[in-house]
Parts: sequence; C-alpha cells; structure tokens
Amino acid sequence: MHTRSEPAEREPDTSARPPLVRELLLIAGLFLVYKLGRQAANGHVEEAFRNAGHVWSFERAVGLPGEGAVQGVLLHSRTLVEAANTYYATVHFPATLAFLVWLYWRRPRHYVWSRRVLAALTGAALALHLLFPLAPPRMLNSAGLVDTGQVYGPTVYGDTPATDSMANQFAAMPSLHVGWALAVAVGLIVATRSRWRLLWLLHPLLTLLVVVGTANHYWLDAIVVSALLAVAFAAIRLPSTPVRNHLQWAAIPAQNHASPAYARSGAQR
Repeated sequence: MHTRSEPAEREPDTSARPPLVRELLLIAGLFLVYKLGRQAANGHVEEAFRNAGHVWSFERAVGLPGEGAVQGVLLHSRTLVEAANTYYATVHFPATLAFLVWLYWRRPRHYVWSRRVLAALTGAALALHLLFPLAPPRMLNSAGLVDTGQVYGPTVYGDTPATDSMANQFAAMPSLHVGWALAVAVGLIVATRSRWRLLWLLHPLLTLLVVVGTANHYWLDAIVVSALLAVAFAAIRLPSTPVRNHLQWAAIPAQNHASPAYARSGAQR
C-alpha cells in the first residue's frame, strides 16, 4: 500500500519575497520608533512606582505565585544567575533578527506575516508603555527581590533608572522579551514541518523564567503581552499560498500518470 506525502521541503516562493532594501529600511525605521517610543515613556517615576504597587497587590489577590519563587532557584547558583542575566541581555534582539532573516530567505510568505505581527505587537506595547508606566519588581521594595543584573552582572541598565539614557526602565508592562520570543516560536512552528517543531516553545518558556527570575518583569507583564499577541494573530492572517504552487504540485501525479514508464506498468497489470 502506498501513501501520499507532501515533499518535506519546498523551494521558497520568491514572488512573495519583498525587496531587500525596502525591508532593511522598514525594519530599521521600526527599530528607531521602538527606541524613541520607549524613551518618550521615560521619566514617569512616581506613577511607575504607584502602578507597581497596584500590579503586585493584584497578583497576590488573584493568587499568582510570587516572582521570588523563580528568583530563589536562580540564586542557589552564581553561574545560573549570571547565565540568566546574560540570556536577558543578549538573546532578545539577535534571536528575533535571526528569525526574520531566516524567514525572509526560506519562507518569504511567512516572513511578511511575522513582520506584520511583530510590528503590531510592538506598537501596542509602546502605547501601553506610555499609558501605564511600570517599575519592574527589582525596584519595588515590598517585593523583596534582588536586582540580579546590578548585583551579579551583566546588566543592560544604568544605576539610576530615572536618568538612564540607554533604556526606559519603567516600561515593564508588557514584556516584549516574552512577546517577541512567543511570536518567534509560533512563527517557526507554523513555517516548519519538523515533528520536533513544538520544542520552539522552550524559547518563550525560558525567556519567561529569565525575565521573572531576574526581577525585570511581573507575571502579569507576560500575561498581557500574550493577550496582545493573540489579538495580533487573530487580526493578521497568514497570506494564502499562490494558486500556481498548488497547481504545480498537483501536476506532478498527473505527469507521472502520463509518463511512458507508468503506461508500461499499467499494461503489465
């Protein structure tokens, strides 16, 4: 008995690949808007700490586990906590960029979809950063957590959050570290066919444990960004495969039927 199966790997549909220069300019522009937007949300110190108190109280009221439970595991090993800090500081942007580059060359149709989803998610997150400035749990005295970046290193943040010119430290809600990691995992699961592709979900899971364990984010930051990403996925659908691709693959069996070899085998029956 013979079973039909689709080819494990198809050639990328080059007609769906946008011009490279345009994409480079677009991504550079989006990154600039991202940085400027986070900077614009900086400086709301009193409001950020007031909101932090509200988030901490809400999490305890609804029964979410304390962020300190994850940090306690990290603090058992200096090597582990330094690895978590390094992951937080170095994986976020390079992993997302590598994901987009791979999609651009190998899965152009999925690239356009993922780029739109990431842009929508980032725009919504920046709006929330402006509307709801939030100090991370490492700054909240009542949380009793350690700023692992400052104590053990490495860190991407300055010593004085209110005057940090490199990053907005009061933009904890929502967590784009978790949001981008989850978008990357979903994008790779959809774009690939490996039976192991669900393992890509380990990336956002590890990212979640890292951002919570290093006291850079609350659980609620990850919950909110996941909800925003779900809305983006619902609103932005994956473009359909061009009809000519379907016809091309459908034509293969027909060509086989018409071949002399197939005709001879049929005659022998």
